[in-house]
Amino acid sequence: MPKTIKVPFEEEQIKTLRSGDKVLLTGTVYTARDAAHQRMIETVETGGIMPFEVSGQVIYYVGPTPAKPSQIIGSAGPTTSSRMDKQTPKLLEMGLKGMIGKGYRSEEVKKAIVTQQAVYFGAVGGSAALITKSIKSVEIIAYEELGTEAIRKLEIEDFPVVVINDIYGGDLYEDGIAKYRQV
Repeated sequence: MPKTIKVPFEEEQIKTLRSGDKVLLTGTVYTARDAAHQRMIETVETGGIMPFEVSGQVIYYVGPTPAKPSQIIGSAGPTTSSRMDKQTPKLLEMGLKGMIGKGYRSEEVKKAIVTQQAVYFGAVGGSAALITKSIKSVEIIAYEELGTEAIRKLEIEDFPVVVINDIYGGDLYEDGIAKYRQV
């Protein structure tokens, strides 16, 4: 049975999550991919104001396609997370508590997840239709000129994810490989 978690996170919620847990997220998340991550870091480095309060938040690595008539959002499947690894430790230092994407994270990011008490969720690639049903509203809040890479505020309900990396150093991918090798 999946755990239901409200986002943005409360500190105690993260402590209950372990790699391999199935979770349904409900609340607010923000979208950002490569170009938006670079802009956010540049903003911080030049003393500017971030487009949203990062502390306690979750970023979904997605660049949704344009919505068709009568849709809230187009296809919204996850992007490969390692593309954001260079900027992720800084965002975690700023209080980011969750990330949603697909694929492995670098050792530096995994260490920062433990140190900064955050969590990395995997969303299933190829399941964009299911994911899209969980998105209830969309609003572009920054960098509109980036098109699909603009930062969006999403209101989600029962958004299906799996914990990949947790605050205890758990790594679902490494655990899966270890189990396979034992067979």
